[in-house]
Amino acid sequence: MAAPEGMARVPEGAFLMGSDRFYPEERPAHRVSVDGFWMDEHPVTVAEFGRFVAATGYVTLAEQAPDPADYPGADPALLVPGALVFTQPSGPVDLRDHRHWWSWVPGAQWRHPEGPDSDVEGRDDHPVTQVAYEDAAAYAAWAGKALPTEAEWERAARGGLEGAVFCWGDDPAPGGRAMANTWQGRFPWENLARAEEARTSAVGRFPPNGYGLSDMAGNVWEWTTDFFTPHHEPSKACCAPHNPRVESPEHSHEPGAPGAHIPRRVIKGGSHLCAPSYCLRYRPAARQGEAVDTATSHIGFRCVVREPA
Repeated sequence: MAAPEGMARVPEGAFLMGSDRFYPEERPAHRVSVDGFWMDEHPVTVAEFGRFVAATGYVTLAEQAPDPADYPGADPALLVPGALVFTQPSGPVDLRDHRHWWSWVPGAQWRHPEGPDSDVEGRDDHPVTQVAYEDAAAYAAWAGKALPTEAEWERAARGGLEGAVFCWGDDPAPGGRAMANTWQGRFPWENLARAEEARTSAVGRFPPNGYGLSDMAGNVWEWTTDFFTPHHEPSKACCAPHNPRVESPEHSHEPGAPGAHIPRRVIKGGSHLCAPSYCLRYRPAARQGEAVDTATSHIGFRCVVREPA
């Protein structure tokens, strides 16, 4: 098939997915294979998402009041349109409690990612944020594309480097050069990044990986279609799983957490808030589970087009 505009081809093949070296949810490292596909060269931008909204009148989840039935016992004052926003504290805080830097902000949404007093002026070429899973899926359907599976996303992020720690190799900063928009300084109170990278940065600002894909590490986390599991299923001895998917939400819930009944999908890639001392997750193998109704100032997405069978 002809190359879709603004997309790069990821070849079919087998690769080592996951890692045994870092966080428990990445284990075990195991071989899988995927068919070839095309992937957006960069995350969907504010401008691109704006064209979708203008064409369809789409209203994101963050622009709608939460259903009280989904949040029994919640303060009614918080059941208004809004989203989660990172707020930098003034000094060191207990890293075991994310509430020191995350807060629910009424009025936060993709046009106002840090709250109603913010806007996206000058950020047309930044990744769109404050998009929940269903918002990303709606955009993908409108564009005639799809969201990637976790295996497809990780295959793409590796850029052909088998077993490398990062999208570009094993050195976190080759030659002293930053390769992704990640947290610089002591998280979450000291950010030494340049002003244009203190939050999201323009897509393509950092070098692409071996497949020509930019921002596969840092900048924003990206939604995938797989439901989260606490660890990978190990490969069978006979063969590597082909085009694996996790289509059941059974193990995706987070017992004891607020909204524990809401399923979680896998997000990949890390963000501008990832720091080696707190969240060394700007790596292809890294993964987290995110509730499907969550919109935040550090999660975006990109799309794929699968080749005909």
